[in-house]
Amino acid sequence: MATGFLVHAAEDSVGVAITDLSSSERVEGIYQHGGSHPAIEVSDTVPLGHKIALADIPAGQRVVKYGTAIGVATRDIHAGQHVHTHNLRGERW
Repeated sequence: MATGFLVHAAEDSVGVAITDLSSSERVEGIYQHGGSHPAIEVSDTVPLGHKIALADIPAGQRVVKYGTAIGVATRDIHAGQHVHTHNLRGERW
């Protein structure tokens, strides 16, 4: 199975696509400091460098990347979905 995303920290709720990911593709991830993340099915096209949800993230819940909250989900996000400005409000802006 292809490696499709990188997880920066164990507590992250999103990974970062290390290649363009296609809908219905099944990919596994790797942790930055070793080990692998269980495979997930991609449900949206996720471009290289963009975030993918590792598990379901309910609306209103903080989204975690690099072990730090980067924003809040503005709607329910399901595992395998693209996480970006259409469903995430950033912490900084």
